[in-house]
Amino acid sequence: MHREQTGAAAAAEAPVGPLAGFTVGVTAARRADELGALLRRRGAAVLHAPALRIVPLADDSELLAATKQLIDHAPHVVIATTAIGFRGWVEAADGWGLGDALLDRLREVRLLARGPKVRGAIRAAGLTEEWSPPSESMAEVLERLLEEGVEGQRIAIQLHGEPLPGFIESLRAGGAEVVGVPVYRWMPPEDIGPVDRLLDATVARALDAVTFTSAPAAASLLDRAERRGMREELLDALRHDVLAACVGPVTALPLEAHDIPTSQPERFRLGPLVQLLTAELPARVRPLPVAGRRLEIRGHAVVVDGELRTVPPAGMALLRALARRPGWVVARAELLRSLPGAGRDEHAVETAMARLRTALGSPKLIQTVVKRGYRLALDPAAETKYADA
Repeated sequence: MHREQTGAAAAAEAPVGPLAGFTVGVTAARRADELGALLRRRGAAVLHAPALRIVPLADDSELLAATKQLIDHAPHVVIATTAIGFRGWVEAADGWGLGDALLDRLREVRLLARGPKVRGAIRAAGLTEEWSPPSESMAEVLERLLEEGVEGQRIAIQLHGEPLPGFIESLRAGGAEVVGVPVYRWMPPEDIGPVDRLLDATVARALDAVTFTSAPAAASLLDRAERRGMREELLDALRHDVLAACVGPVTALPLEAHDIPTSQPERFRLGPLVQLLTAELPARVRPLPVAGRRLEIRGHAVVVDGELRTVPPAGMALLRALARRPGWVVARAELLRSLPGAGRDEHAVETAMARLRTALGSPKLIQTVVKRGYRLALDPAAETKYADA
């Protein structure tokens, strides 16, 4: 018995994760499990809806033709952009019986790596890169090549599904012949249901953030919203209420083209992306001093004095309506309008309010004002202190 009580006490005293109470949408197809695990480890609820699927081109005629072309006619420079794509290229060439010929050719050329992961893939294949940009930016690769001069050079670039704005055009304008190596392509998901659920949740503001790790996924989500006739609703949600978190500036391009503000980490990796969410989502919450307690209204839950409290959707709707004007009385009729599908019976407000108070664990947080409505028991003397916390 003593052990059970000790365990329960320890659980109650456990710190609330920085993302507890928030719900994050994940649109990634590749490494989605890793991203979801990082988010859940920090307390977030995760809605996974791969907006695209990656189709390897091991049997694709385009990749085969490009590989044979590079083996027969050596390029001066080969740019490897992703580790998964580079490995897939070598594996596909092996399957065609061209693996040794491809590696021999790549040993003869200037091999540039976009970042450390693709650099590792190159070395795992027994090759050595000539150079890799510290910023992991294709813009830096382009700048270096143009400074050196590309007139008359043949440059092969491993395509990776995302747009490279101005990259190929700039090389060609500098006098280079550019050969694309299409290692894999993006296709719509086989099951569109999760994407539709993510769209519905975003429009309903049931998500606090949506993460994007590739530009094609962002474009695909916008395209699906357009097909369903809800693009403007999606844009409004992402512009004002739901944080669009992108792994980097290239990924953000389709969203920013529609005036959607995006947040991006300084380093274009999943870990920094999660760290960005860990900083930004709690910062969007204004702590309220209510009846001597510190109240944080998060996406689908409430934190009361550092303790996470799960609140039913109807209760969250009421609490948000009260928090829009903390300390002011909100009439039952207005609260009824905030309840999803409540109809016209104000008794629904009383029922939802009773459940809300139970969920919060402190009935005094919300006061009943007879014949008028309800109010958050705001403590004005402490408001400045908590607002600056």
